[in-house]
Amino acid sequence: MLTKDVSQELQDVFDSLQRDGKEPTVALVKARLRTSIPMPAIITAIKTFKTANRVPKVEVKAPEASDEGQVSALLEQVSKLTQRIEQLETRLAAVESAAANKTQENQ
Repeated sequence: MLTKDVSQELQDVFDSLQRDGKEPTVALVKARLRTSIPMPAIITAIKTFKTANRVPKVEVKAPEASDEGQVSALLEQVSKLTQRIEQLETRLAAVESAAANKTQENQ
């Protein structure tokens, strides 16, 4: 399972609330988050922030790409790899040709 670290996003929300002079609450934090974070993680982060003035490392499940998105990304990757193979084949042919010419010159 892929995870996404949201600790910095939580830190930004807490900093924003402090600048506004507000005490972090679950409702205020949840309203300002861009990423969906489970309620227990938000509660733990608020408690840690209030007692230690720091945000614990919080990771959530990373959103999975859609099938179409994955297919599109794979097609793009195949295209780039195909171009790279063609470039390498061209360079190899040039090296082989130069080696053959040098061999003929030495004979």
